[in-house]
Amino acid sequence: MGKSPWNRFVESSFGHNRKSKTCPFDILLKADSEWCRRIRNLKCVVVLMILGVMTFVHCAEAQQAKKIPRIGFLVPSSTSGYAKQIAAFQQGLRELGYSEGKNIVIEYRYSEGKRDPLAELAAELVRLKVDAIVTASGSAVQAVKNATQTIPIIFAAVAVDPVKDGLISSFARPGANITGLTILAPELDGKRLELLKETLPKVTRVGFLWRTDAYAGDARTRGVEAVAEKLGLRLQSLGVGSLDNIERVFEAARSGGAQALIMTPSPFFTTHRAQIVGLAAKNRLPAMHTGIEWVEAGGLMSYGPDVHDNWRRAATYVDKILKGAKPADLPVEQPMKFEFVVNLKTAKQIGVTIPPNVLVRADRVIR
Repeated sequence: MGKSPWNRFVESSFGHNRKSKTCPFDILLKADSEWCRRIRNLKCVVVLMILGVMTFVHCAEAQQAKKIPRIGFLVPSSTSGYAKQIAAFQQGLRELGYSEGKNIVIEYRYSEGKRDPLAELAAELVRLKVDAIVTASGSAVQAVKNATQTIPIIFAAVAVDPVKDGLISSFARPGANITGLTILAPELDGKRLELLKETLPKVTRVGFLWRTDAYAGDARTRGVEAVAEKLGLRLQSLGVGSLDNIERVFEAARSGGAQALIMTPSPFFTTHRAQIVGLAAKNRLPAMHTGIEWVEAGGLMSYGPDVHDNWRRAATYVDKILKGAKPADLPVEQPMKFEFVVNLKTAKQIGVTIPPNVLVRADRVIR
């Protein structure tokens, strides 16, 4: 079949003629300049359209590549109460190549030591469609769990048993969308009592400060009583329900004959750390605390997990999840570092002498 006039025109105008040195387009130009200009304009339009599409695709790909991950951060305490934990978490992110505000964004939320705001704060982070939520304490984890079953949840320092509390299926295979690190070590209560007894061998009665809404009844108190009995100590249960009754609790400790004090880890206590340390000093009660930040704030002694190490390690969970890992497949880790810290300045202020055999065992001494 013969070629159509249009096909012959296209071949003569745009085909590659190796034999002729004269451009067919030039011939057409001489024959009809107006038609040539139209063809040229058409070619320009097509080229511009192609370039436009390519530019749009390139920009879309660039925007997709530059998407900055957004992390939710929810703790049941205040900014000041978690300042060092936040710094440790940020350090962990930097060590993994993240720069806050540049290639990662963190949405911070605090409940100021209260449980009630946790549900709304968790819901707020979910509405922001964050890529993961980092949190601490069983109550905060539960609030986030109630708010989302899809966004990955990473707890950095829970003192409860996450399996018994129904947060995860098992430590090795957490399941669902929750994983992280615990500071769970119930045996530390006994260890704190032992160190306290070694430091103050004449002490016979110890007040045990615990948060009433964190445990069922005084179950944890009963658990510590067994250790206290072996050490020849009587334990006085001091449950704290709210900020209003902290002073009354310390008055009860003194009137009940408490000679020293130990406590459980609690976000509520962390939020009101300065007040608790001050009341212990005011009532001249040598206190064994749960972490180094208490001793740095003026407490006498502390023994417990290195919580800051937990928060640094929490950043590795964020990194793995952002790279595609599923929380269900990331085992929950327990504390790896523990530290015993003594404040000699406080000891002098309340008239306590730290025996050399105890002092030598301290990982850090504040003078």
